[in-house]
Amino acid sequence: MHEGLTKPRRPLLRRPAEGTVRAQDWKRRRGATGGPRLSDSWRGRPPSAARSLRPRPRHRHPRPGPPPAGSHLGACAGLPAPVLLCFRGCACWARVHALVAAAAMKFAYRARVVIDAPYARILAGSPSPTYNKCETFPLATRLNIVCVGLSPDGSLAILIDEEGAALLVSLIGKCVIHRFYFHKPVHSVSFSPDGKKFVITKDNVALMYHAPGKKREFNAFVLDKTYYGPYDETTCIDWTDDSKCFAVGSKDMSTWVFGAERWANLIYYSLGGHKDIIVACFFEENSLDLYTISQDAALCVWQCDTELDGLKPMPPKNAAREENEEKNDEEFLEEPKGEEIHGKANPNEKETRNKVKYSRVAKYFFNKEGDFNNLTSAAYHKKTHLLVTGFASGIFHLHELPDFNLIHSLSISDQRIASVSINCTGDWIAFGCSGLGQLLVWEWQSESYVLKQQGHFNSMVSLAYSPDGQYIATGGEDGKVKVWNTSSSFCFVTFTEHTSGVTAVTFTSNGYVILSASLDGTVRAFDLHRYRNFRTFTSPRPSQFSCLAVDSSGEIVSAGSQDSFEIFIWSMQSGRLLDVLSGHEGPISCLSFNPMKCVLASASWDKTVKLWDMLDSWRTKETLIMNSDVLVVAFRPDGKELAVAALNGQITFWDHEEAVQTGSIEGRHDLQMGRKELDKITAKQAAKGKSFTTLCYSADGQSILAGGLSKFVCIYNIKEQILMKKFEISCNFSLDAMEEYLDRRKMTEFGSMALIDEGAGDEDGVAIPLPGVKRGDMSYRHFKPEIRVTCLRFSPTGRSWAATTTEGLLVYSLDSGLIFDPFELDIDVTPSNIRKTLHRKEYTMAIVMAFKLNEKKLIQEVIEAVPRNEIDVVCSSLPDLYVEKVLEFLASAFEITCHLEFYLIWAHKLLMLHGQKLKTRSVKLLPVIQFLHRSIQRHFEDVSKLCEWNIYNIKYALAISQQRGMKRLAEETSVDEDDLNSDSDYLMQEVDKDSLSS
Repeated sequence: MHEGLTKPRRPLLRRPAEGTVRAQDWKRRRGATGGPRLSDSWRGRPPSAARSLRPRPRHRHPRPGPPPAGSHLGACAGLPAPVLLCFRGCACWARVHALVAAAAMKFAYRARVVIDAPYARILAGSPSPTYNKCETFPLATRLNIVCVGLSPDGSLAILIDEEGAALLVSLIGKCVIHRFYFHKPVHSVSFSPDGKKFVITKDNVALMYHAPGKKREFNAFVLDKTYYGPYDETTCIDWTDDSKCFAVGSKDMSTWVFGAERWANLIYYSLGGHKDIIVACFFEENSLDLYTISQDAALCVWQCDTELDGLKPMPPKNAAREENEEKNDEEFLEEPKGEEIHGKANPNEKETRNKVKYSRVAKYFFNKEGDFNNLTSAAYHKKTHLLVTGFASGIFHLHELPDFNLIHSLSISDQRIASVSINCTGDWIAFGCSGLGQLLVWEWQSESYVLKQQGHFNSMVSLAYSPDGQYIATGGEDGKVKVWNTSSSFCFVTFTEHTSGVTAVTFTSNGYVILSASLDGTVRAFDLHRYRNFRTFTSPRPSQFSCLAVDSSGEIVSAGSQDSFEIFIWSMQSGRLLDVLSGHEGPISCLSFNPMKCVLASASWDKTVKLWDMLDSWRTKETLIMNSDVLVVAFRPDGKELAVAALNGQITFWDHEEAVQTGSIEGRHDLQMGRKELDKITAKQAAKGKSFTTLCYSADGQSILAGGLSKFVCIYNIKEQILMKKFEISCNFSLDAMEEYLDRRKMTEFGSMALIDEGAGDEDGVAIPLPGVKRGDMSYRHFKPEIRVTCLRFSPTGRSWAATTTEGLLVYSLDSGLIFDPFELDIDVTPSNIRKTLHRKEYTMAIVMAFKLNEKKLIQEVIEAVPRNEIDVVCSSLPDLYVEKVLEFLASAFEITCHLEFYLIWAHKLLMLHGQKLKTRSVKLLPVIQFLHRSIQRHFEDVSKLCEWNIYNIKYALAISQQRGMKRLAEETSVDEDDLNSDSDYLMQEVDKDSLSS
């Protein structure tokens, strides 16, 4: 068996026919009901005996002190069964177990959006001239994804990572259907046009598998044929339109044409004519004519003397013997190897007589004389005969084949174009540049962009939410500040004024100004109305700013320096430097303003946190002494508590008014550091020097998020000081420090294989990096970025939180699916009773009962059943406890509903009737109000754009109607604008009258 073929991990058990002795033995081993198989020692015993002899968990009372290591409170899942039994049986842990159930509902956040992530998650986008949106699939591979194959009907996709592990994914259900391992790296994958088979290329072979069918039974990957021919690695695949043949390109500068079935007049031989690696090969529409493109930008046109209908099927050989072999089945059978087909590079004349023949009719060159621009990617649209080629310099060409007419050429980047794709109509062309993380969708006929997105070139360092939670601003080490829309997941503006890495970003309270601090010694203010840098703050002498903060009024800007140990204060209005605060003896690591008072907290490496009073000439109000260097500080949203994370791994909580510590969390063990490939010590020893580098309070102030040099983000309950849940931000092992223990398969008697820099040419191997290196040395061929969390922020709406990581910008939101979370549930509260109450027109009681059951679909049904003229009465009689719940439901319903006016009436009546009572609980209700404001604001922007467009069209139609039948005089240059405006106003009034009357 060839080493490239797929070897089974275990023999496949084939079920024998019913009524045979082997069938009885099958049932005895597998169980008559198809359930789990008992071992030989349990055979013949009843299930009750098996249950009674299972080892019972020992009941141990916990010792006083912090919770045990196994008591990390996940979503009711990560706890072993004995620990859960202990929690339920012990009175001392009853409150902790109640928190487990609460955490399952409250912290059911899921990764909704992954932005700027060129790694192992799957993104699906829907480009449109009017509205673009991106969606993240809830699945990930173990390593970076290198190739993707999409089925013709768009329902299935095959994702293959760097080591050849494949996932069969349903694009409809967005779930993994099947996993398969090809044992070696795969270069390309392609489905046949009829969707019945797919071909993958690895090493110098092409493997054809039966694709899963559309029946209810699932057919796993079954190898059909193995094709041998190329001498070097295969690179590309293309099928004919009728799925009879496919072509495979190779690095040995040859292209091979194979048949999906055996054809009598088709022999498998190679097509040459190139002097470099084959990048792409394409069949012509409904023909065996072929185009081959090589890396040296050469195109060969091959003409076939036979049509697709001229292929003659091969007569079957020894059919009777094959049937007999199928009947003689054994109980254990290996996975079928499939048929092996070997091509010949130089067939003789006898073999080629009366066979399909290819002849090269033309050869074209993309580069001009003297140019050396490598061709990196290509795509061909068969219906329009459009060829798109991308080059290493960032240029792409559009040609019409077979005449090779240049349509146009354009430069879209200064990096290589890694991938090209054309949509089904041939109007849009998508380009991907892996070096810059750039994605472009180009409409070639109008020569305009449909979609243009680019992430940060280097790592993201900081992020900030806008006050309404609608936008996220990020700053990166590439000196760029980007603003992202949380609804569409796209970046809509990029500021590039900084000349060095951005260390901090923040929004002002009005949400229309973004401030950013950088290592270039400037703090810049950007206007989101005109998208410009309208203010630049500098220090008297050059300083590198490491942190930034702005007060709640947006008038005072402060930045901390990491080289002069000073804090600079500016005025937003005038841009003048107001004061320079001195007192710290180490670099300033973090700044934070109190949201409710004029107090600034500054953290430093000198083991102190200083509180500065803004109203008292910036004097030091308090100095909090820590046991270790302070890395980050954060105020609670109500401003009554201060959280401090230090280098020793502790998170301490302070009452800053009394300068008294109120609690602490030992979080070093929760980081679970991984071991890097070049580390000389274990992960457990390395974790002793690690700590949290970013903190963030939740919107209600009851929990705190913490992250650092680890793949985990921890959420702690502040009151109980315990871990509520841990989020794993990545499972991509292409990143460094992901595994706790090094892989023994990569260990040799001389050390780890990672210490060998392949192709470096020196005898010293890879140099050990210096302590503190976070990104590694990019000059080495073996380079892996380290996993880490650089910044965490909670959305003001309380529905999501975001993290900047090595994977990119991750946004986690609450699961919008069905979650049974009843509120004051009674035995009489059932869906049928709710509908009966609604039928009796007792609307207030029906709403209260629906919220007690807390099913979103049922709440929507009850709310929308209330007549419009009864909304005022229902809102006035609604209990105060349910007003907040109705507002929260309205905010979430605004995002999906089409009954915009109906829900606006609900929101208006609730706020007008209960506004004074809600104001007394403003701090608690602030996330709900901001969530509602964000939803309404988004609809306002959409409707206002639509109205402006309609008004413009009406004015244009009026202008055309006035000019119809009139000859324009030479001296007349324009139509009177006042007449147009008066006519348009009159027409709008008539339209309003008609709509009101209807």
